[in-house]
Amino acid sequence: MSAVFSQVRIQTGDFDLSAEVAQLRAGQSGIGAIVTFVGTVRDLNEGAAVSEMELEHYPGMTEQAIAAIIGQAGARWPITGALVVHRVGPLRPMEQIVLVAVTAAHRGEAFAACEFIIDYLKTEAPFWKKEQTPQGARWVDARVTDEAALGKWRA
Repeated sequence: MSAVFSQVRIQTGDFDLSAEVAQLRAGQSGIGAIVTFVGTVRDLNEGAAVSEMELEHYPGMTEQAIAAIIGQAGARWPITGALVVHRVGPLRPMEQIVLVAVTAAHRGEAFAACEFIIDYLKTEAPFWKKEQTPQGARWVDARVTDEAALGKWRA
């Protein structure tokens, strides 16, 4: 398995999808597929209106956990590159939270690796989310569906 170019960034500022993809694919002549996932803040969660979500993380540990997830994806599929940009701090509905981008020679590997990375990111990376609702602030627990999504990768 060849080395995978990877980059992990945790930041408060927004990201530009087009610019991030252009930077990821620069110099990678052997790629035939680029798959991206962009997660955004929902304005409604568990039946309550959400006016803001605040994300916190454990600096250093978060980046290491995400890099390890990318490493696992690279061990499973012949991907050539992976990028994860995750925002922290206060975010409003419809703002971008996370970008996962994966490059590979073929689309199947790129799609699988991208889905694997986001599934593990949602459950294994040390992030904490707090939503502001009309009823007050509440911490967001991992969803049962997120945990269930990992089952297909553990088989």
